[in-house]
Amino acid sequence: MNTFGWARRATIAAATATLTMTGAALADEHQMMDSVHFLVPGGAGGGWDGTARGTGEALVNSGLVGTASFENMSGGGGGVAIANLIENARSSHGTLMVNSTPIVIRSLTGEIAQSFRDLTLVAGTVGDYAALVVTADSPIETMEDALASYREDPRGFAIGGGSVPGGMDHLVAAIVMQGAGEDPTAFNYIGYDAGGEAMAGLLSGEIDALSTGFSEAIALADQGEVRILGVTAAERVPAYDAAPTFVEQGIDAEFVNWRGFFAAPGLPEDMLTTYQDMLGKMLETPEWEEVRSRMGLVNIYRPGEDFRAFLEAQEKQLGDLMRDLGFL
Repeated sequence: MNTFGWARRATIAAATATLTMTGAALADEHQMMDSVHFLVPGGAGGGWDGTARGTGEALVNSGLVGTASFENMSGGGGGVAIANLIENARSSHGTLMVNSTPIVIRSLTGEIAQSFRDLTLVAGTVGDYAALVVTADSPIETMEDALASYREDPRGFAIGGGSVPGGMDHLVAAIVMQGAGEDPTAFNYIGYDAGGEAMAGLLSGEIDALSTGFSEAIALADQGEVRILGVTAAERVPAYDAAPTFVEQGIDAEFVNWRGFFAAPGLPEDMLTTYQDMLGKMLETPEWEEVRSRMGLVNIYRPGEDFRAFLEAQEKQLGDLMRDLGFL
């Protein structure tokens, strides 16, 4: 895999967009902070952006925070925003940066020069499990059917995803195949530029199964377009409990694309505790439940050292797999 150094701040591809929310929350007796500034390492409209803005919305609407502002800083696979947070650490104590599984993957490949260890780990808050799906009218009705089809014609059975080879959709498919006792390097993976193109490939018959986020799979299943063969959760997810887990099918494949928050290095301990308490309380509010259900995510609150242990375990899981696949 080609590696890329992180770009300098001057290469930011998208202009900073800031939105400030104000309201009755300013006077709320439960308010824990006057304001929070969210740094988004990508452009508007993506998963990071939605998570940051949804979190800010819930914090303000629940009265835990007075105002929330947002800054989009694209570039370098997220490296530009991370570098900015580190370089301006002393003046960034009021800033929370959102990130997710790519900070682990891109650090392993060298696409970004930093890792989660260079930042203050605040908390993981939500996640999106992954799933394998087939078209609703596919003759493949179960994961066992899919494995039987693969074993009959390994190169003729194709799994697609909305990321390049070595990207997250590929890694998830490899985790599933490895968990089923198959060689994770042998199956035919076809990468597309985005999830929409990958779905088109599934519907046209170019691929037999699609590796995608569970929240996206639920939306497609509700529309009658796909059948979910399995989800990478340990137990069935209440949001769509008709979908079987891989674990219950005897396949050791658990994975979650977490999303969480980081702060600048050197964040005072009292501020870190306040951030963690604030996010923990937010996850229990009806205002957050409205956001969470709208986005199709699951709560996976892991503060501080629990977050670090989770990230280190995911780093090992993905690192070992990427070495097996020849990407490291």
